[in-house]
Amino acid sequence: MRTLEEAAFAGDEAAFADLAGRHRRELHVHCYRMLASFDDAEDAVQETLLKAWRGRDSYDGRTYFRAWLYRIATNVCLDVSRRHARRQAASPGEMVWLQPYPDQLLDEIAPPTDQPDAVAVDRETIELAFLVALQSLPPRQRAALIARDVLGWPAGDTAALLETSVAAANSALQRARTTMQQQLPARRTDWSAPRPSAEERELLDRFIEAHERCDAAAAIAIAAEDIRVSMPPDQLTFEGLDAVRPLMERAFGPDRDGDWRLVATSANRLPAAASYLRRPGDTVFRAFKLDVLRIADGEVAEITTFGYSRFPAFGLPQTL
Repeated sequence: MRTLEEAAFAGDEAAFADLAGRHRRELHVHCYRMLASFDDAEDAVQETLLKAWRGRDSYDGRTYFRAWLYRIATNVCLDVSRRHARRQAASPGEMVWLQPYPDQLLDEIAPPTDQPDAVAVDRETIELAFLVALQSLPPRQRAALIARDVLGWPAGDTAALLETSVAAANSALQRARTTMQQQLPARRTDWSAPRPSAEERELLDRFIEAHERCDAAAAIAIAAEDIRVSMPPDQLTFEGLDAVRPLMERAFGPDRDGDWRLVATSANRLPAAASYLRRPGDTVFRAFKLDVLRIADGEVAEITTFGYSRFPAFGLPQTL
């Protein structure tokens, strides 16, 4: 009796779909790290599986099937990244395609909690700040860094992934590491949990309570002096408490658009809150925005605000 892999490469499309589908979620996260967009990652995975099926005759059987899929996925992402680069050159500024990733989907491929080093890497390398820094790298450097420092691949396998020499792959990795050190905050948290910590959850609760009470002072009280608020894809960024305070006062003041209800969730291994707004005269709270919080030193250091189009991926309803 043929094995699943034998049947898949003999032309059994259902067997191939089963075999490749076992790697779909991890490929999606890999493409997401490469592209920082949930939707672009979905498209990239679809293209990867299609290319794999159509190019199955090129699989020599000596390479691990998973590694072969990663090579195809990486090349697909390199092509998408070049299109992103052209898009950003035409509209310089914030990375407008940035999207959040639901933690419940990350949990499907999370490393065991008894591997704290793997858990820390898993968390840090999916955080929004890390993803934004990754996007500053040339695509091949980005792929080299992900292969070595995220996936833990050896130099030889990384070189094969990039279809280059070991020396060239190592050079790309070193340049990528140098750039990332310059791009990321100097102080990185030593994470030990695969999800927001108790302190982060407590700050999220206070964030939610402040919104639902329309209490601007309470929201400002938990914000860092150098808080940063960004709103992709609108390229709106507010730096520092003096710039953020008027936002809070408008959102919670007497001239606000309505009342708020928030639902706690998590994205990119960070605490998040889905906001619903009930406008005057309405009877329900309607999906409005998703805030992803970065907590540092017991304060909200950064808020990245996304639109409600992301709610379905988080399993969130459109109304409350």
